[in-house]
Amino acid sequence: MSDNSKIKIIPLGGLEEIGMNMTAFEYNDGIIVVDCGLSFPSDDMLGIDCVIPDITFLKENIKKVKGFVITHGHEDHIGALPYVLKEINVPIYATKLTMGIIEGKLKEHELLKAVKRKVVKFGQSIHLGDFRIEFIRTNHSIADAAALAIHTPEGIIVHTGDFKVDYTPVFGDAINLARFSELGKKGVLALMCDSTNALRPGFTPSERTVGKTFDHIFSEHTDGRIIIATFASNVDRVQQIINTACKYKRKVIVEGRSMVNIISVAREMGYLKIPENTLISIEEMDSYTDNQLVLITTGSQGESMAALSRMAASLHRKVHIKPSDTIVFSSTPIPGNEKAVTKVINELYQQGAEVIFQDTHVSGHACQEEIKLMYALVKPKYSIPVHGEYQHLKEHGRLAENMGIPKENIFIMESGDVLALNKESAKVEGKVPAGSVLVDGLGVGDVGNIVLRDRQNLAENGIIIVVLTLEKYTNQILAGPDIVTRGFVYVREAEDLLNEAREVVSDSVEHCASSKITDWSKIKTVVKDDLSDYFWKKMKRTPVILPIIMEAHM
Repeated sequence: MSDNSKIKIIPLGGLEEIGMNMTAFEYNDGIIVVDCGLSFPSDDMLGIDCVIPDITFLKENIKKVKGFVITHGHEDHIGALPYVLKEINVPIYATKLTMGIIEGKLKEHELLKAVKRKVVKFGQSIHLGDFRIEFIRTNHSIADAAALAIHTPEGIIVHTGDFKVDYTPVFGDAINLARFSELGKKGVLALMCDSTNALRPGFTPSERTVGKTFDHIFSEHTDGRIIIATFASNVDRVQQIINTACKYKRKVIVEGRSMVNIISVAREMGYLKIPENTLISIEEMDSYTDNQLVLITTGSQGESMAALSRMAASLHRKVHIKPSDTIVFSSTPIPGNEKAVTKVINELYQQGAEVIFQDTHVSGHACQEEIKLMYALVKPKYSIPVHGEYQHLKEHGRLAENMGIPKENIFIMESGDVLALNKESAKVEGKVPAGSVLVDGLGVGDVGNIVLRDRQNLAENGIIIVVLTLEKYTNQILAGPDIVTRGFVYVREAEDLLNEAREVVSDSVEHCASSKITDWSKIKTVVKDDLSDYFWKKMKRTPVILPIIMEAHM
């Protein structure tokens, strides 16, 4: 059997991490891409706005790429689209709300007119090359989340997207379990299933349980303002807050740019029902007493610029935290954000507010029993755990084994692996480039490890600039050396140190002159090395040293 009659599954991100989801499927001369997400930078990525997947493989095969198929409207699934579409402009296929959120992003990046888009309904299929992709309704923490059945000549691949089984969703219908069962009866080649909560036993509670908690909080805290922080994209959660606010006759203020954007899209499209005169602007806040107000805000992850973080640090223009305020965190910290969240909670406590973070959140992802249910319905030949850190994927693999999938048919992959499979066999055949591309402002990929290392060094040790004027031909010092420092020492208290440093530079230049070294770049290197040694001996620090040489004619 030729290699062409195999489907290649190539994850370009979303494995070994929560975020940056993107998977390519290749068959003959067609490629489809499922999702195109970003992840947030880690603490050591100074100045970086976000991280997107490396798309070298797609650029090299650009003629084959048929389109992006998107499962739902969360940042870790759609956030990289504006950056990637600038290089690979192919159509996007998504459900109604997902497309609405994507269009908001494209508008921001002035790409709306340039990119083809098609809204797909549940149960509908789209044909791209040899692939037929069917959208299946699932539940998640945002409406219109879809699983995909990818029909290929070699068999059906089911990709769950992010899902949970919620029999009583806040908006729309419950997950279409019947369709998964029908596919299972037909025979499914491979299941790519969400692993986020693979470590958690049991079932994920319904989103409605949070509504009951809100009701309880509102009935107990009748005196002051209630400020609730949640993910902007969790439209169902916002709906429940609005429902509870209406019940207790409170007005709602929405604060935080991403929150305002998504709520207006969801409302426009009919995914959010907000009664007349419920929403007020932040400017109108002073016209109401505290017990008539609810604020829905961003910042549940402790992000430094988000609205809640600014309120906690007393930097917000309009909202100042009072002891009578009740602040509710309606989310759990994403792994890695715990520190930032704790910092914000402590700052809020210091201002006298009451903070609530128990029972105010349910996950949008399937726990162990729901993952098992998916396997029981779909009955795949191969299992490919996706969407999770390595520990999640590993545990998911164990669950699949318990559900009767042979060990050799479970593939714990890494980003960049190429899994070639058909009805007869499946194995990982080689790798494609995969990794992270850093986005800083308008620059995509122009900041790499070396620049980051310099930033870390600047942040940790500061910078020293040495300015010298040398005579042409003789390289005698005419002026300087002057030393300017930032972030290294406080100059006024370190005059002796800097005077000695000047002498070190003068000695270095004289040494170069006597050794007949006339090349400026060599002189700079000598100055740099000698200064580095001096500061290390004196201070045990390694600042960034920049020598600047000017030339003068006498």
